[in-house]
Amino acid sequence: MALSTRTSKPDAACLAAVDLARDAAAEVAGAMGVGDHLGAQAEDDRVVSHFFACPHPAYRGWRWSVTVARASRAKVVTLDEVVLLPGEGALLAPTWVPWADRIQPGDVTTGLLMPAAGDDPRLVPGYTGGEAAADADPAEESLIRSVVAELGLGRERLLSPEGRDEAAERWLAGDGGPDNQMTRQAPDVCETCGFFLRLQGQLGTLFGVCANAYSASEASVVSVDHGCGAHSNVPSEDRADELPAPVWETIEWDPPVSLFD
Repeated sequence: MALSTRTSKPDAACLAAVDLARDAAAEVAGAMGVGDHLGAQAEDDRVVSHFFACPHPAYRGWRWSVTVARASRAKVVTLDEVVLLPGEGALLAPTWVPWADRIQPGDVTTGLLMPAAGDDPRLVPGYTGGEAAADADPAEESLIRSVVAELGLGRERLLSPEGRDEAAERWLAGDGGPDNQMTRQAPDVCETCGFFLRLQGQLGTLFGVCANAYSASEASVVSVDHGCGAHSNVPSEDRADELPAPVWETIEWDPPVSLFD
């Protein structure tokens, strides 16, 4: 029996309670079974953990750990806990990654909700008019609200400079950016295309939306130096002249004349 200890003097009674530990492991294991006794380890004064192999093929490398203890001046060893622990070479689940770190752009699909954090650096407070935002009067407040709405500022939160920079970097690196095979084979860039609708604000200096139904980038944000084969300046190919109507040559004869007469 292998023995590794954390204390210099493991309790002899707890160390000898192999049968008690095995019975406890077998009760918990059920159909998974309990294998050979692999050793024991002293956890504290009068506290020892016994280890048993787990023969189940789905838990290779795992082992049953049964901890027994004895009270001070007591002669009876009692059961503390039974757990299944991974040993060397055991198959383990991947390291847990919090949801906030796992979520990636495009993961929020139909039916999913992703609330923006109150301290999200991509957003800054917008103009809502405060307590007078819902008032119909005075006329001055109504005028302010109409101007604010036209400017697109009548929202509680707006995109921050950091949020704009992140979006620009992501869009430039994506399919709508300049570094892809479609752009390299395009006759010209989106900035000179009649189907290019430039965005408003600071992002409009670099980006717009494609409005060509025949383009693979249609309805997507594209950079000014992106391009595709559906550019509005692509020249039309010269079409061949219409061919004349076909001439049908026929041979007519009166029956019962035959061609072989």
